[in-house]
Amino acid sequence: MVEQTIKNEIQKRRTFAIISHPDAGKTTLTEKFLLYGGAINTAGSVKGKATAKYAVSDWMEIEKERGISVTSSVLQFHYNGYCINILDTPGHQDFSEDTYRTLMAADSAVMVIDASKGVEEQTIKLFKVCVMRHIPIFTFINKMDRDAKDSFELLDDIETVLGIHTCPINWPIGSGKQFKGIYDRKAKKVRTFESVATGGLKSAAETDYDLNDPALKELATDELYEQLIEEIELLDGASDPLDMEKVQSGELSPVFFGSALTTFGVETFLKYFLEMTTSPLPRLSNEGSIDPIEHDFSAFVFKIQANMNKAHRDRIAFMRICSGKFEADREVYHVQSKRTLKLSQPQQIMAQDRQVISKAYAGDVIGVFDPGIFAIGDTITLPGSKFEYEGIPTFAPEHFARVIQLNSMKRKQFVKGITQIAQEGAIQIFQEYTAGMAEIIVGVVGVLQFDVLKYRLENEYGCEIRLESLPYAFIRWVGDPSTDVTKLKRMNNVKAVKDMKGNPLLLFVNDWMIRMVLEDNEGLELLEFKKN
Repeated sequence: MVEQTIKNEIQKRRTFAIISHPDAGKTTLTEKFLLYGGAINTAGSVKGKATAKYAVSDWMEIEKERGISVTSSVLQFHYNGYCINILDTPGHQDFSEDTYRTLMAADSAVMVIDASKGVEEQTIKLFKVCVMRHIPIFTFINKMDRDAKDSFELLDDIETVLGIHTCPINWPIGSGKQFKGIYDRKAKKVRTFESVATGGLKSAAETDYDLNDPALKELATDELYEQLIEEIELLDGASDPLDMEKVQSGELSPVFFGSALTTFGVETFLKYFLEMTTSPLPRLSNEGSIDPIEHDFSAFVFKIQANMNKAHRDRIAFMRICSGKFEADREVYHVQSKRTLKLSQPQQIMAQDRQVISKAYAGDVIGVFDPGIFAIGDTITLPGSKFEYEGIPTFAPEHFARVIQLNSMKRKQFVKGITQIAQEGAIQIFQEYTAGMAEIIVGVVGVLQFDVLKYRLENEYGCEIRLESLPYAFIRWVGDPSTDVTKLKRMNNVKAVKDMKGNPLLLFVNDWMIRMVLEDNEGLELLEFKKN
């Protein structure tokens, strides 16, 4: 019999990721959530000014310097009886692999779209990551207080470009200087918007009206009021109905309009979102589905981050608890190493701020000290349970460079640094097939990762490097690791390397060469990604 307290705690958990194109307002929306939950008192700013506050979710020095998110962060707060875990992801497509791993730990996703731009290129890549997981996607169309595209055009953009149906939950009245408010389709009420300045922070003055209230018509102007009535009729007759089964399978996205900067529409969105999302769901393992409530404690590692605390040079493994209750004083079983251990210094994370905890529940994300035994995708259970959760795929990088160490006296720090950063999953490192660690090739999904690697090696490990770009654009894992790649045919302009686990890989200049090598080597299997 499951203890009622554990069941209640799990049922009030909501764990979701926020994805968007850079500058769509994701970080601002995240901070407004935290303000509502009382987790912070003042929203930060990512404008990059020397005197500005930085967003609480951007903790890495390079993020503060550039005003972008380059790594995922975890934020927890309480609101309206719910315990909410937000997984804030990098917006830039160069860090989409980090986003994918983070989405493995989320039960749903919030997609933020700039109302003046619609679906942008990098949103598409991040959205496809969500589709791969088949998780519910909720859309917040942001910046309605600025000039925006036609609302129907925005919906059509989402449906056409992303291939997902939409169901507007509320509907805007105007945009920019003409933005008067939003119509709640379920409550059949209009919440009006008026931008005011209070204490240097913009917030919205809000008033609710019935649709047929004469005061609303006067406030909105005849033209906007008539337009609203016409659009409501069109929506009721033509838009997809809210079908929660389709929402849960990722086929239909509930859409909300608002302004994160002024907070208008944010609380409405949050309330509906919490009603529509579910508590933690069962997860697949090699022994079938693991129920979050009925099963004892289990978790998996989805992220590893070194040097979050400069003073301690520590390494934190982020774990998503999938079932049961975590208790700090209990022994757990690390399936991959077959070791029983206690998780050291279990912490709840608020970006770079931490709080040591004694317990946590399914749906929560905790950080534990990693002495170097954990890897992304590892499973942790209680002793006696030895199932493994599905692995997290490693994707093929698209850009490659040779790493030249400038100071040979710091070889030890260099090897430690590049290995630790690779273990975080931000980069992938490869060795020449015969040269070992004497020559290291680094592969990344996006070129900005090269800048992050160089910055972190210099600032966290004291190692200066030079990166020499390589002409390769494709990498493939050899399906059978026992294959002798030195005996393969048609290997001109193909480079054989191995990953840190000794698995053989081939680097290609173009996809034509991949086809040629496959044609000339019967039975050879090449993989675009592999499970960890």
